Amino acid sequence: MSTAVDTAPRHRRRHSLTLWASLVLVGLHVAVGLLTLVWLPYDPIAMAGMRLEGPGPLHWLGTDRLGRDLATQLMIGSRIALLVGIGAVTIGAAIGVTLGLLAAFASKWLDDALAATLDILIAFPTLLIAMLVVAASDTASLWSAVVALGVALSAIVARLTRILAKRVLVMDYITAARTSGSSWPKIVAIHILPNIWPTLSVNFALQFGLAVIAEASLSYLGLGAPPPNASWGRILQEAQGTVYTAPLGAIAPGLALVSLAIGVNLLADGLRDAIDPTRRGR
Repeated sequence: MSTAVDTAPRHRRRHSLTLWASLVLVGLHVAVGLLTLVWLPYDPIAMAGMRLEGPGPLHWLGTDRLGRDLATQLMIGSRIALLVGIGAVTIGAAIGVTLGLLAAFASKWLDDALAATLDILIAFPTLLIAMLVVAASDTASLWSAVVALGVALSAIVARLTRILAKRVLVMDYITAARTSGSSWPKIVAIHILPNIWPTLSVNFALQFGLAVIAEASLSYLGLGAPPPNASWGRILQEAQGTVYTAPLGAIAPGLALVSLAIGVNLLADGLRDAIDPTRRGR
């Protein structure tokens, strides 16, 4: 009995530390991204020093192969990563939730067809779908990458929404609402969305991290934000030729990308523990 009592506080402390660590990591990137709107150490596209300078008081992380300040490039990369994550999740949520709700309310044959289509789309890697969407556009740009990632992520959101909505639709209070004369749009707004939103929010946090990594991959391949946008993926691509002479140019954006991805995933775990009562009590 005492073991269970002692274990519960340790469980809560562990998840509290996880949530705080995620907030610190994500909050740091958010603060840096907002700071770039009002201040930058140097002009991001200007030659601020000698080529491949090491870290110093004038250039905290040194300079790249073109003499641009690396710290300035990374700060702008934080802003781009946040814009991509928020934009892709918003587009994916809008498309995915709509398709998922339509599938949940559709007839059996239409529901089966939509479910099979979503399963096929999910079978393809997110990065591959995003590459196809970007390649179909006229020119590669930051917003084309955001739209491509949003479309690619929407299939996962739609499948999850369909499953969650179907579970809610068989509840007794849905039957009671229909019996009382409530319309389906009202039922969706009052009963379905509030019940599925906590689980969807955890998934959105995971999708955010996936979108950030996918955008960096697209930029590394030359399909993401074009110059002078300082995406972390493009910084990595430009630094690969000087990785032995100036390794910080590749290490710094890699650490920035990993820290944001880890922070978002830890945040998703913290949200899951806070939302799911069975995980809180376990």
